[in-house]
Amino acid sequence: MFGMGILAIRRDENRAAESITVGSTLLSSDDLNLGKVVYADNCASCHGENLEGQEDWQQNNDDGSFKAPPHDEDGHTWHHNDEYLLNRIRYGTRELDPNMQSLSNMPGYDEILSDEEIEAVLGYIKSTWSPSIQEIQAQR
Repeated sequence: MFGMGILAIRRDENRAAESITVGSTLLSSDDLNLGKVVYADNCASCHGENLEGQEDWQQNNDDGSFKAPPHDEDGHTWHHNDEYLLNRIRYGTRELDPNMQSLSNMPGYDEILSDEEIEAVLGYIKSTWSPSIQEIQAQR
């Protein structure tokens, strides 16, 4: 375990994370399994089944908006803190600066998913990152 409430992760060499902290909530393996299902049902169509993002994700769409980025270690998701990421899942671009809203097609899921499901999705995504990336992200 790292730090008090910052990051909790237990790993065996051949197994995925059994638990992980999102915000101040410790998620269990059951929560992470829920997150995997919710991700597959709600996120994978844009962000990829394997969190790989859209093809050529660093190139803008024809309308100038960003393509859906990867959520694996190749993307920038881990560069943001949990609060920011939870808010992007909940509200999409609605709460961004108005000048930034047209740059993303990310919808909000606050009326579709429960807070538990939203935290589980982020937990699942974080659980796929290496321990070193998890530790860096936890410090943000």
